[in-house]
Amino acid sequence: MAQQPYPAKHRGGWLAEAGDAVVSIFFPSDCRLCERLLTRASRVPICEECLGSFAALQGGICEICGAKPETAFGAAESKPEDGGAQPERVVCTVSQARTYAFDRARSYAEYEGPLIRAIVTLKFEQIEPLGAWFAQRLSEVVWREADLLAADIVVPVPLHRQRHRERGYNQADLIARPLARQLGLPYRAVLLMRTSPRPDKHILSLRERWDSVRGAFATRPGSRVDNLRVLLVDDVMTTGATLDACARALRKAGAKSVIGLTVARAVRQPVMDPEES
Repeated sequence: MAQQPYPAKHRGGWLAEAGDAVVSIFFPSDCRLCERLLTRASRVPICEECLGSFAALQGGICEICGAKPETAFGAAESKPEDGGAQPERVVCTVSQARTYAFDRARSYAEYEGPLIRAIVTLKFEQIEPLGAWFAQRLSEVVWREADLLAADIVVPVPLHRQRHRERGYNQADLIARPLARQLGLPYRAVLLMRTSPRPDKHILSLRERWDSVRGAFATRPGSRVDNLRVLLVDDVMTTGATLDACARALRKAGAKSVIGLTVARAVRQPVMDPEES
């Protein structure tokens, strides 16, 4: 069972805030998104206005993939629960047509506007305080759905060893590690590995996205996942192909359930091949 996270989360919090305040006074800087001067005591290099502009996803989302009905690559269908008195379940047309290996996916906000730049900043500049800020938002997502708290471990989506060597870090790790700490759950950063690299092509069609990750992930030899409930963490969910491929590897190794958690959920469909349209 998951431990209660909030007491641990506040340990030493005032010390961190005091340190941030000193840094902000002696080393003032500009917001990385809008370039306004940062006036608050925080190591997150983004101003409150920009952070507040992220379009959070709350309620009325697809029960399975977590997208808003109007942006879930198709219309949504409402399904009344048994008895008729419960709220209707919303399932988008893509989730109706596709069987994902993960049980469901949830995201903090829509992948658009300033949030895109914030995630790109995290991905290529290794700003750990920003990763921790995103982790806090995901912990709030977890707390909104009680059954997500029943998870046993937190696992990041891995990079291929070549990409990890080039970049020097995994951006999913910058989010997943502090998230595990906030939720009081064991963190298994090396449980999954990517066995084949992503294609060099920058923009992939819908079919290419799924083909590029099919069989691309595996659990490391000797890893134990039997009957565990996994929170699988990444920065962005576009089509769900990466989360699906990772979930299949975890299921194959014996995981009881897999729930995908991402900072952002793409609102537009990737480029399609002519035969896919």
